[in-house]
Amino acid sequence: MANIYKVFKDLIPDPPLLVGKVIAVRPGHNIIELPGGAQVTARGPATLNKKVFFKDGVIEGEAPDLTVVNIDV
Repeated sequence: MANIYKVFKDLIPDPPLLVGKVIAVRPGHNIIELPGGAQVTARGPATLNKKVFFKDGVIEGEAPDLTVVNIDV
C-alpha cells in the first residue's frame, strides 16, 4: 500500500528557484527585482546590487552575474 501522505505531497509542485537583483536591503527582508521588472521580497542575507537565488521567499545564496535570456515557448 502506498504512503498516502507522499502521494498527496507529490501532487503539490515545489516552488521554483528564481534569480533576481537585490535593489533594497531592509531589516528582516530584502526587495528583489526579477528580470521582467517585477519586485518581490525575500528574507536572508543579501548585498545591495548583487544577484541572488531565492525560493519561496527565502534567499538561497548569491548568483553569478550573467546575462539573463528569456525564451518564450
